[in-house]
Amino acid sequence: MNLASPLMHPALRVWPVTPADTMPLALWTAGEIAEACGGIASHDFQASGVEMDSRDVKSGDIFVALKGEAMDGHKFLPQAFEKGAVAAIVDRPVDYPHVLVQDTTAALHALAEFARERSQAVRIGITGSVGKTGMKEAIFTCLDRASRGAAHRSVRSYNNHVGVPLSLARMPARAKFGVFEMGMNHRHEIAPLSARVRPHVALITTIAPAHIENLGSLEAIADEKAEIFTGLVEGGTAIIPADSEWADRLIAHARNCGATIITFGRSKDADVRLLDAIPAAGGGALVTADLGDRRICYTVAEPGEHWIVNSLGVMAAVRAAGGDLGAAGLALAEMGGLKGRGARHEIALDGGTALLIDESYNANPASMRATLKALAATPATRRLAVLGSMKELGDFADAFHRQLAEPLGEAGVTHAILVGEEMRALAEELGKLSGAALGKAITFAHCGSPAEAIAALGQYGLAPGDAVLVKGSNSVGLGRLVSHFTDKARAGG
Repeated sequence: MNLASPLMHPALRVWPVTPADTMPLALWTAGEIAEACGGIASHDFQASGVEMDSRDVKSGDIFVALKGEAMDGHKFLPQAFEKGAVAAIVDRPVDYPHVLVQDTTAALHALAEFARERSQAVRIGITGSVGKTGMKEAIFTCLDRASRGAAHRSVRSYNNHVGVPLSLARMPARAKFGVFEMGMNHRHEIAPLSARVRPHVALITTIAPAHIENLGSLEAIADEKAEIFTGLVEGGTAIIPADSEWADRLIAHARNCGATIITFGRSKDADVRLLDAIPAAGGGALVTADLGDRRICYTVAEPGEHWIVNSLGVMAAVRAAGGDLGAAGLALAEMGGLKGRGARHEIALDGGTALLIDESYNANPASMRATLKALAATPATRRLAVLGSMKELGDFADAFHRQLAEPLGEAGVTHAILVGEEMRALAEELGKLSGAALGKAITFAHCGSPAEAIAALGQYGLAPGDAVLVKGSNSVGLGRLVSHFTDKARAGG
């Protein structure tokens, strides 16, 4: 049909043309990679993705053969090409299509910078002790809906000195938004990541004693997280949790960086302030918020009070980035839990179902309390908890583990399975309370491994109406327990 035909719908005749329409559809061409990295391309090619792990290569990817102290990616070139890589970035001549560079790590960083500079995307950086990945996914989902698929984000928890440049290198030239997570284990790790991303908007989720073993104090953690503001573009926006006891400290850091400051939370002084939250079907909430010049009402599908406040930060970020608040509200209403970070599974049993809440990816004292509080609000006949050790707490580990006894009781947990050496302190505390309690005490089992925990939960037995929270640091491996019971349920056994 003639595009100028009067029979065609008017919206099709006036479809807007933007500068992005002239950009290539391929993520990278051989020439662009050679230009970005200062390398030499052996062949002409187009790549649809960038990967550094040969196991994760997909058809059309370019494989970056990173060289570290213990591993050399060049050894995995055959596997990468078997899985469909179109070329590789290498530091030596190879018998595959490639771009030859002096240093593959430096080349990845150069590719990241080139991707950042060629794109007009508004970039959002996120850090914090708790909730980084969940809020990153929520902001991405909101902006992706508003831009009709033109948003980009770091996948998984690619938030370190390798993951951040990789995520940037994967950002399409046509992207309108880019959302990047930044994490740290030690001092002075956030600032270089923020300098690499150069965010227009930087958000801090929560300050909590994650990695306190390496940082030493909550003040030091707050100062390190605030380093994200140092990378802001001129006139950038800092989004800060108003309810944090470290809010003033974070605001001072942001002000020193010349940022526009937006706070969010329940505080009466918050710029994005919670007015009301009513429980909604499925465990979520109907939220009313004051943005200063307007009020908005939306539904949050994710259960738990922490997600009510999280949603305020999401809305603040979406607005600061120029996104559509209406589309954001629809996205939050439809967003489900992430694997290892709140995904909910129905386990079929004779006579009914049990609910398994998968929080197996990460844990620290603040997130443990938040998820136990969410468990308390979950309708259930019995509430069970499988809790794995919280890592990187150093000398504070025993105290923080013991302190979980109180929120376990408040959540109405009837039986707990504790996994890992650090959980011994909580087992001892529950043992003391069991001996002193006048009411019904929490029964518990202490296990050394996920395999033992699987056996312990199987022996205890699930019943229709049960709600089971599974949470621990990723290194404990409780994802195996989640897979065991969900796979078993799918298999009908």
